Amino acid sequence: MAAKSSIHFDISERKVLLRILDIVCVLGLLYLVGQAFNFDYFKINSEHWMWSIVLATYLTVFATIFELYNLQKASRFESVVKNVILTSSLTVLIYLLTPFYTPTLPTNRLQIVYFFISMNVALLAWRYAYITLISTPRFFKRVLLVADSADIESIIASLQKSDPNYRVVGYFNTNISEEITINSLEIDAYSIKDIGLITEELSISEIVVGTPLSEGMTVELNNQLIYLLEKGIPIREYTQVYEELTYRIPVQHVEKDFYKYFPFSRSNQNKLYLFFNRIFDVLISLFGLSIGIILSPLILIGNLYGNRGPIFYSQKRVGKNGHIFNIYKLRSMIRNAEADGARFAEVHDVRVTKFGKFLRKSRLDEIPQFVNVIKGEMSLIGPRPERPIFVESLSKEIPFYEVRHLVKPGVTGWAQVNARYGSSQEDSLEKLQYDLYYIKHRSLFLDITIIIKTLSTIVFYRGQ
Repeated sequence: MAAKSSIHFDISERKVLLRILDIVCVLGLLYLVGQAFNFDYFKINSEHWMWSIVLATYLTVFATIFELYNLQKASRFESVVKNVILTSSLTVLIYLLTPFYTPTLPTNRLQIVYFFISMNVALLAWRYAYITLISTPRFFKRVLLVADSADIESIIASLQKSDPNYRVVGYFNTNISEEITINSLEIDAYSIKDIGLITEELSISEIVVGTPLSEGMTVELNNQLIYLLEKGIPIREYTQVYEELTYRIPVQHVEKDFYKYFPFSRSNQNKLYLFFNRIFDVLISLFGLSIGIILSPLILIGNLYGNRGPIFYSQKRVGKNGHIFNIYKLRSMIRNAEADGARFAEVHDVRVTKFGKFLRKSRLDEIPQFVNVIKGEMSLIGPRPERPIFVESLSKEIPFYEVRHLVKPGVTGWAQVNARYGSSQEDSLEKLQYDLYYIKHRSLFLDITIIIKTLSTIVFYRGQ
């Protein structure tokens, strides 16, 4: 008989739930408004089925851009209110501006107001219900950790930081020569004979094993885990869980076992994917350069008063297969910024000019990189190209750092939209984890996700 476990939602399940019920609640309320009031702008019926599909598509895209599916922010109502209003506003605006696929503008403009209010009411009501009823302790995933005492605290901290609904409620120390109690995290230690009992008492949802097979996994412990697996309790390895929760590869933990991650995504060798990727790179680059030309008068004026010096600068960077190339950017730092030697840019770097801060926050400083993309030295999406002097030092300190050079560097990328600015070795390690995840899972869907998250970065003015 399977062990009794509490109800919980995985990250993917909660995101799917949010997306589906966003659409269902909006369409449901619009249908009720249409039935109860004189509202004929938007109708849900077999004749106008395309209207609902287009609205659902716009809603999903803009809700993603405005981070309504960021689970950390989806659990805070103050963040939800702002993002719902932004999402509804842009969804309604674009919907009104595409009458070929949507209803023609109504003669009674109040219909538009009803449309906008209905979307906001539906989304806010459903998101309030989500926060109140689902994003609560009753739906936490309760986990038992099996690991060495030296790793337990860091593993628990990384798991719960990645997903606040992922709670480690107990642990088993595989290092029998050392007994510890993690009082700071308020969890209990258990022995082998206790594991079978506490999985039922604590309604354990999952067991995470953070110890290699060669270290501490005794026959007795393995037999106990097999027994629990037969009772229906999922058992997973820590690096797999970490990757699913954080969308990063924990290269510092897998070390020699890292090669089990090879080969990486087939898209890295897929000729059709690479062909269309190149076409997309060129088209977007031409569009981006056109935007740069349109904005050039404002950039020239800003540079004249805020930067006082050359508008462009170039710098040596490491590309695919270690190829060195010159990257082009709009200058955002003072002249002779590295008179004392090369160093990482930092948050609130005093070398960045006032106008340079604007260029970085808006990511306008990266427009000239589209020239590198057209030349084939970079791609639109990929790891951030690093300087040779930093690559040399980081390759000695961080395992498998050179793996990120298997693909072209990108103007934007998985690490750029998720990680902090790389101002230290720890930040570089975090970015490498994201880069390796991208190389491993590279696909059209992941590329689209990165583009949408890049738009969120620009919209929320979070460039660095």
